[in-house]
Amino acid sequence: MILSSASPVVSGGLPLFVALLAIAGYVVAALPLAKSGRIWIAALHVGWIAHLAALVLDIGGIGQEVPGARVGFGPVLSLTVWLVMAVHTVENRFMPLPAVRRWLAVCGAVVVVLAALFPGEPHQYHSPLAPLHFALGVGSYSLFGAAVVHAMMLDASERRLREHSGIHQARTGMPLLLLERLTFRFVEAGFSVLTATIALGALTSVGWRWDHKVVFSLLGWAVFAALLVGRHRQGWRGRQATRWVYVGAVLLLLAYAGSRFVFEVLLGRPPA
Repeated sequence: MILSSASPVVSGGLPLFVALLAIAGYVVAALPLAKSGRIWIAALHVGWIAHLAALVLDIGGIGQEVPGARVGFGPVLSLTVWLVMAVHTVENRFMPLPAVRRWLAVCGAVVVVLAALFPGEPHQYHSPLAPLHFALGVGSYSLFGAAVVHAMMLDASERRLREHSGIHQARTGMPLLLLERLTFRFVEAGFSVLTATIALGALTSVGWRWDHKVVFSLLGWAVFAALLVGRHRQGWRGRQATRWVYVGAVLLLLAYAGSRFVFEVLLGRPPA
């Protein structure tokens, strides 16, 4: 494993302190403290806020030896998970989901570590609209990430329903129909943002290239388009629909974070 000289783990200082605070908050939130619910929630909020601060410092290159926007494998994955947690935080005010909260806390701690280890290199944009393209792309990944979380909950709920026919509601406390509706709301929102991302990318790119990022992005877009068409015309639901959600999410992950993982983590160099 090759660490960048600009990594917070190497440079220390404020970025490292904030990252450690986020990790500590998430670790406490992930512990099974059933009798200390307030401590659990407070720790998650501390981790979430510190995570945001770490993202601002890391992606913005603040406090690093070489300043500049960083869009490496670690920060992109970290920002995606943070946005998924933001969606969950809003949703949790209406429908508490403690099991999901613990699972997201574990994911949060992992991605903060990855962002600290693999911050990426400073990046110069060729167009003033390019940062918007990047933000929309990460936003679409996050919405689809939320859809994946809900799809997994939906599959688990249906499995329990088949095993115990008398149960009409999952352990998450959310009725199946509501869970299914939320899953597809996230898919529809993610698809709209992804469409805008691809269109903006075509406008801001210096020269169109059929590289892995474009191919996997278009394949992911096609999968989600087929899912929405099948949902509205054929009434797809249950596992028939959630499989499409998983496949589309994996394709989008390969489009950006996956390719950067290969370059930055396995090969130890920035993407060409």
